Formats: sequence, structure tokens, C-alpha cells
Amino acid sequence: MKFDELDAKMRVFETSHDYFVVPGIYIVVRLDGRSFTRLTKDVHKFEAPFDVRFRDMMLATVEHLMSCGPRVIYGYTQSDEISLLLHREDGSFNRKTRKLNSVLAGEASARFSLLLGDIGCFDSRVCELPTENLVVDYFRWRNEDAHRNALNAHCYWFLRRQGQTDTRATEMLSGLTVAEKNELLFQQGKINFNDLPVWQKRGSGVWWQDVVKVGVDPRTGTAVETTRRRLHRELDLPMRDAYDDVIRKMIVEANA
Repeated sequence: MKFDELDAKMRVFETSHDYFVVPGIYIVVRLDGRSFTRLTKDVHKFEAPFDVRFRDMMLATVEHLMSCGPRVIYGYTQSDEISLLLHREDGSFNRKTRKLNSVLAGEASARFSLLLGDIGCFDSRVCELPTENLVVDYFRWRNEDAHRNALNAHCYWFLRRQGQTDTRATEMLSGLTVAEKNELLFQQGKINFNDLPVWQKRGSGVWWQDVVKVGVDPRTGTAVETTRRRLHRELDLPMRDAYDDVIRKMIVEANA
């Protein structure tokens, strides 16, 4: 059998389940760290519940993903997860979900591992969102999830530092309302949850900004302006409707 015949025969087994995201649909890729609780708490012992070093590694990973090929207009990270919003017209890998997932998970794993000095792996899944409103809802969802997780994490680790076991701390928090968890932190730990850094409670965002730089033309000695794009880290994301407005504005500008 000639190679071309063999290639055509076998290629179908590799591509038979290829799925493409149809044009005009927004793509959000969400990546999650695999076994990151053990990696960050047991192996490398980052500060719990939040560590600036880990936050900055995740942000650097987001920036790498926004610069490695697909046209990403917004990157968001909280805890050990990353969400990437691709431009609606992005055609990377012919919009194959298999390629998007494998490439972005591989890029994230490689970049984070280099930063950590150890193996850190991510999984990936593609979310297909047909409308701008659903994109806004997606990032509102992750933003609200960050808030819930932050409150739970601060309560849990406060109890652990008070000598409670993992099981007992989890039991004590089970069934408590948001108000009761805030009261636990404030009354027993003297921690005002509202005063904690915004990035812990809402996650962090990364987006492109146009920056004007002034230089000198060496031939004429006159000042010249150039516009360059750079990635901006935002550690103080707004809440609720104000956050929705940020996402919506980004989408509108990208599609203009």
C-alpha cells in the first residue's frame, strides 16, 4: 500500500470525531489546574488561602496564552482556573475544539511548569456561547464563583489555624449562610471580608491596551508617536453590573 493510501485510510480514525465551532459563535476556553490543591498546599506549601506568588504565576500563564496564537481579547483567572474569550471571528485551528483544547492546555501546562519549577498540568474545555449576553453572563458567573470560593476558603483556613481538622472545619461550615460566614470571620478572627484584596474575592483580568509611545526620528530629530499594544493586568475588577459593563465594552470594541 502506498503511503498516500495508508495516510488516507488511517487519518479518518484520528479525525472522525473532530468538531468545529461554527462561525459567529463566541468561544470561551476554560482551563483548570489538575490536582492543584495538593501541588500548592502539600508539595510547594503556598500561603493559604491565597498567595501572591501563585496569583502572579497564574497571571503570567494567562498572558502567555493571550500571546501564543489564538486571538484572545480577555483573560480571567481566579484560584487555579483560567477563562479565555476569543475574538468572535478567530479562526485558529479552523475552530476545532480538539485542537483548541489540546494546544491551550499544553501551552498553559508548559508555561506554568516553567514558572513553578515543577510539573503543573491543566485540563481544558470549550464553551460555545451564541450571544454577547451569554458571554457577559459567563464571566459574571466566574466572578461570582470567585467571591463564594474566597469566603469559603478564608473561613476554612481560619478554622484550620484554630486547630480544627479538615473534616471538622468542613462540617462547621456546612449549612452556614453567607452572613454567618462573614460573622464567623469578623467575630472570631477579626477579619472583615469586605476589606480583603479585591483580587482574592473577584479574581483578576487581563486585556489588551493601546499605549502611545513618544520617540525621536533619528533622521530628522523630530518627535514621533507610535501606538503599541500591551497586556494590562487588572487586580481590582468591579462587581456585578459594573463588571458586566467592562465585559460588554470589551466585546463591542473588539467587534467594531
